[in-house]
Formats: sequence, C-alpha cells, structure tokens
Amino acid sequence: MSSAQPGDGNDDLASRLAQTAAEIEALLDGLLKDTVREGEIARPARLLAAMRHGALGGGKRLRPFLTVETARLLGVAPAQALRAGAAVELVHCYSLVHDDLPAMDDDDIRRGRPTVHKAYDEATAMLAGDTLLTLAFEVLADPDTHASGDIRAALVLALARASGLGGMAGGQMLDLAAEGRFGAGAAATLSDVEIRRLQAMKTGALLAASVEIGAVLGGASAEQRAALGNYGRALGAAFQVADDILDVEASPEQLGKATAKDQDKGKGTLVQALGLDAAKRERDGLSAAAVAALAGFGAEADVLRAAARFAAERAS
Repeated sequence: MSSAQPGDGNDDLASRLAQTAAEIEALLDGLLKDTVREGEIARPARLLAAMRHGALGGGKRLRPFLTVETARLLGVAPAQALRAGAAVELVHCYSLVHDDLPAMDDDDIRRGRPTVHKAYDEATAMLAGDTLLTLAFEVLADPDTHASGDIRAALVLALARASGLGGMAGGQMLDLAAEGRFGAGAAATLSDVEIRRLQAMKTGALLAASVEIGAVLGGASAEQRAALGNYGRALGAAFQVADDILDVEASPEQLGKATAKDQDKGKGTLVQALGLDAAKRERDGLSAAAVAALAGFGAEADVLRAAARFAAERAS
C-alpha cells in the first residue's frame, strides 16, 4: 500500500459521483433497450417499460460508484469496472421495486416519482424486480464484464451472498418480522445488537459487496481486501444509521419519498433504540472508522474517504 499522506478528497467526490452516475445511467439504458439479444425470444414492452421506470432517471448511484472507485484505487480503469457496478445497481433497483410493494413497505413515491407498482401494477412490479435481479447476474456472467471466468465467478458469488439469504433478502425478512408481521401482530422491541445485525444484512451487505467487487476486479491482496472489507462494512452501517436519522429529520421533498415511516411501522432503528443524539454519534463514529480502515492507502484513496464522510453527512 502507498505511504502517501491522505487528504480529504471532497473536491473530486462530487464530480466523480456525477460522472459515474451518468455513465451507469447510460449503461443501464443500453441494457434495457427493446432490441432482442442473442438467446432471447422477445422483450415484452410493458415489462421492459416497468424495468426502465425502476432503474433509470434518478438515484445517487453510490453502490456502483464504490465499485468503480475501489477498482480505480487498485489500478483498474473506470471503464473496465462499470459493468460490474451496473450489476450491483440492478440488484439495488430490484430491491427498491420490491420494497415499495404493498406487501412490503407500501410506498407510493420513490425518487420523487410514482413507485413501479403505482405507475404500472403490482404483478408487473414484481416481475420487473425479478427481471432486474436476473439481469444483474447475466451482466456479471458475460465475458464483456471480465475476460477471466474465475473473476466473473468470484463477482457472481460476492453479489449473490450479499443479496440473498444471509444478506439483503434475509435482512428484509428480519425487518418484517420485527414489525410483528408473523406473530401476534405487535412490533417487536429489538436490542441495539439485533438492530445492527438486521441493518448489516438489509442495507450494509450490498454496500460492502460494492467495495468487495471492486477489490476482486483489482486483484487486491489479502491485506488490502481485509482493509477494504472493514471500510465497506463501516460505510454501510453509517449509511443506514444516516438513513434512520433522515427519516426523522428530513422532509419528503428532500428525500423524494415519504418520511417518518419507520416510527409509524414500529421498525427497529438505532434512533429508536439509542435516541437521536446517540444515533448521530454512532453514525459519525462509523464514518470515522471507515476512513480509518483506509489508513494503509495513500492519497489515491481520498475519494473513498470522502465517500465515507458523505454516507454520514448526506441530506438525502
């Protein structure tokens, strides 16, 4: 690892976030065209339109940004990492489409627009989410993503583990159970330890995998992967605590979605478990831990350091 001294990276963060978001938008747009591809029979127009509604036209694109910037840190050109980042974003978009469904979080607005089931219907939204998820793994498995089959397999494994039973989907199930969906109907009172575990799965796992996938692309050493793993987990946890705080403090206009829903649904959050001030201290401590995890890297990691601060300080 480099011995150069780190700066703050804030000057580069906004421009690189915007650039990656634009490049991911263009790549997703290309993947979601109506042109039938080799091995396909047809692309149903309504399903494709719903997928485009759920995946295009908004969002910070933080997850693919983390993939691209981690790969860049390890010497991989951004253009080579974009397809892997797009796969991560497709999984994220699928999760939002499904989370918004009436059977899940029941949201009408996402990114300032009607959610997919409101713009179309519930059945179409379910299929759109399913297909975005499937497309993510098609993208990773394609030789266009990386020439090495071993690398592609490692990418698929990392994303699958972060998305599934022991990651995002499992965390969503724990979240629903905590609302009292499957018991007597009363929301459970979770300990702070249980809340941290739930959030590490539901939100943190995919953010951490975004970093891990960049490390795989860059051929990171065991030491580098350990440091980047610590960074990704701390950033993911900080991001979720910040989300919980924004649900209390931000307006619907700031977030582009309804707020104050966590308390209404009895969701377990660290704001609820620790109080607002203590939750803010935890958020800031996690952001600092993410920055500290990159101590072995030099100034080339400044943008990732700035991203950890952004995850905690963002207003939307």
